[in-house]
Amino acid sequence: MKNFITLFIILSTFASCSPKSESKNLTYVKLEIVKTEKDFERLVTEKGPAEGFYQFADSNAVIKRENDSLIIGKNNIKKYYLNLKLQNPTITWSPDAVIVSDAGDMASSYGKYKWTTKDASGKEKTTKGVFHTVWKKQKDGSWKYIWD
Repeated sequence: MKNFITLFIILSTFASCSPKSESKNLTYVKLEIVKTEKDFERLVTEKGPAEGFYQFADSNAVIKRENDSLIIGKNNIKKYYLNLKLQNPTITWSPDAVIVSDAGDMASSYGKYKWTTKDASGKEKTTKGVFHTVWKKQKDGSWKYIWD
């Protein structure tokens, strides 16, 4: 009976530890994604959307833009953002939620964004909306988006 109680205590301890450590790892991944989002936003602010969206894209990334157009591949994404009408915007965004796969190698984030541009006369135009980004962990441990 004593061995049974000892075995029960050991198994209970292992069972109760597993979800907590898994939860701790997923919480860490969520923090990584929030940091990646902020680094992405900072690079877009400093270097412009063409460079920012290029640097944070997986090689096979896809973005969906106006008229449900899909732009496929990081080089095509960069070309898209080099369009003159997309130059020098002020873009801000922040994730409201981050969801992480059980394996911790995929995640998605969504939240609100604000995109402000100036026309030729200097008049500001602001667009607001909701973004949804799907992130994939790379072999080097960094995160790149595969869908935006």
